Amino acid sequence: MEKSQLINLIGIPEARLKATLAEWGIAPYRALQVLNWIYNYQVERFDEMTNLSKDLRGRLARHYYVELPKIAEQTFSKDGTIKYLFDLANGSQVESVWMPDKKRNTLCISTQVGCRLACSFCLTGTLGLKGNLSTAEIIGQYMAVNRELPKVDQITNIVFMGMGEPLDNYQPVCEALRLMTSPRAMRISNRRITLSTAGLVDKIEQFKNENLPVNLAISLNATEDSTRNEIMPINKKYPIRVLLDCLRSYPLKPTRRITFEYVLLKGINDTPGDAKRLAKLLHGIPSKINLIPFNGFAESDYQAPAEAAILAFQKYLLSKNYSVFIRKNRGTDILGACGQLAARSFKETSVTVSS
Repeated sequence: MEKSQLINLIGIPEARLKATLAEWGIAPYRALQVLNWIYNYQVERFDEMTNLSKDLRGRLARHYYVELPKIAEQTFSKDGTIKYLFDLANGSQVESVWMPDKKRNTLCISTQVGCRLACSFCLTGTLGLKGNLSTAEIIGQYMAVNRELPKVDQITNIVFMGMGEPLDNYQPVCEALRLMTSPRAMRISNRRITLSTAGLVDKIEQFKNENLPVNLAISLNATEDSTRNEIMPINKKYPIRVLLDCLRSYPLKPTRRITFEYVLLKGINDTPGDAKRLAKLLHGIPSKINLIPFNGFAESDYQAPAEAAILAFQKYLLSKNYSVFIRKNRGTDILGACGQLAARSFKETSVTVSS
């Protein structure tokens, strides 16, 4: 059978695989064996799944294949960060970024080719939305990078903060999270996964009921609707108060907090008044705040504030008993930092992806 008629087994939900095997008259536990071969032994050939019968291996091969996105290019930063450019099966490209730190190695993965939200401080937003990634392409970034890394550098944490708005590609992202956190599949602790959103309130409301207790990060970036409307057009649909009211009822596990990401833009959202308003806005929400000095790119006129202004902003929030961190700029020399991903070769080839 032609490969185009087969289905990539990576990303297939556990329940769907069990249902298929049941139709074939095969016990459900065999599905768990298949998942174990793929996600823990990283086997891509069915004939290597030796605890499955020859007949089952043959049937799987006639309906499925196992394939990861292809790493087309690696770009190395002077700070140790590595940016990966992936070729996807339909000709499009996306980027992931591996960031080493003292106690963790974090992979920032993408969920879309481009993004429709058009945040003015984000290079990805200049592309517009070209298409959604499949569950296999989301999970595949993690699997492909981990396969390339030596054991000491294996990924410990995952952030859904790359190209795209994760909740705008809702079902594939949820399916990816289920497989990542399943003890029968990828076995990654939900505490080590963070989902970032610009504030799609309808999708956050839906996500509350998914029973996926991963960390939630909100890209806030302003304390007044007039400013947020300008830099984040999604605010016109879901103003700050609507977003925060939604988050006040977000089902957090004990000791867990919502992370608020705040990109600091010189002369736009970095004043003492902004710091005071931010403290008031987040009152009563279990939270921590990541301050992110703007990471520049050629298409933008924004600038990061002076270090003194950044420290003063942090100092005020600390005085109000918030946990506040200034995010390190990682991979800025390779356009691998927050807001800089755009898969440059995608822009040059102008490949269009179907949603």
